[in-house]
Amino acid sequence: MMSILQPEAGIFYGVCWFLVIVRLVSRRLHRGAWKRLQWDDYLIVCAMLTDTVLLVCTSKVVTTSSNLIPPDEDVSQYSQAEIDSRISGSKYVLVVEQMQIATIWLVKACLLIMYFRMTAVLPQRKLVIATSIYVAVTFIVMEILYFGVWCRPFSQYFAVPTISTQCSAATNHLITNAVFNISSDIIILSIPMPLLFRVRLPKKNKLILIGIFLIGLFTVVAAVLNKYYSFSNPFGRDWVLWYLRESYTALLCANLPLTYPLIQRVFKLRNWNSYSDESHSIRASNTRGTNTFSTARSHSHWVSQSKRSKSKYFRDDLRSAESQEDINDPFRNPTADDGPQFITSAIEMDGVKSYEKSLTDLSIDTPTSWRTEQDRKKDFNYNAPT
Repeated sequence: MMSILQPEAGIFYGVCWFLVIVRLVSRRLHRGAWKRLQWDDYLIVCAMLTDTVLLVCTSKVVTTSSNLIPPDEDVSQYSQAEIDSRISGSKYVLVVEQMQIATIWLVKACLLIMYFRMTAVLPQRKLVIATSIYVAVTFIVMEILYFGVWCRPFSQYFAVPTISTQCSAATNHLITNAVFNISSDIIILSIPMPLLFRVRLPKKNKLILIGIFLIGLFTVVAAVLNKYYSFSNPFGRDWVLWYLRESYTALLCANLPLTYPLIQRVFKLRNWNSYSDESHSIRASNTRGTNTFSTARSHSHWVSQSKRSKSKYFRDDLRSAESQEDINDPFRNPTADDGPQFITSAIEMDGVKSYEKSLTDLSIDTPTSWRTEQDRKKDFNYNAPT
């Protein structure tokens, strides 16, 4: 008889592995070598391994009983085989709980590492650091409580019968997990939202990003529902399905933003930030025939050498924040540098403001110095109508 987990669990599991592989190949294309993969790339593989154990153990949980015994049943009537089966089932429940926690918190770590690179020159980095500390502390506290406080001795987690309902129903642990998990999910989802609404991307690309974050929102819904069913129907199996759904949607959300480089190469697509000919592309020239902000070095005919050096340091500082997961033109091999690029549109927007502000200090050493400050600012305003 087919398990209640199938075919849904098998399909999502295969899709997640496919996306992880695509992500890793994309990261290899972007970073230039396998050895240059970063921490989140390794952690996402670990998350898939823990999710694999989670899937295997949940398939056991749905076919066996545990030490969570209905109050109307008489334990003294159980045969030794029934007791042994429930002990085994209780151990599977314990592994399921720990593997689900490990998978979810590993995904959180991957997202936060990605955000840390994205916000290299943005004020949101402080929020990323604070959230990372919160996620780490909540994980440690939750595990200490689970292994050392809620159920003592630890062997009671798989005893039949137990001396406390905290060893079978794990009510305190589930409440703690729900609070820590859902709160950290909401914070992690809220970090990129301001950037998402400010980012300069074609509408269809922005809709794709919004869709990815909606998957993240569904992850929060799944986290709520798995706890709802754990409390409302603890003797059922619905909570197992929502455990898996939460894990799979979290993995989808963490991997989808990093798959574009390979897709771009296979299907010969344009850069992620490319606009149509009628739109106001970052790379389009303005009415004065001036190059874009990202190629500001072409203005060297009127910017003094000393000021150009300062602007070069500014660009180099921003370029240090480059990473594939950033939103604006991230999909290139770092060894094939074609000039200054601003990787996230949010970084780009802040860079424009800072650079335009610095123009007030630039010395003008050519006949074009008669132009007003406002005119010179317009030369760098790639949002101006063409």
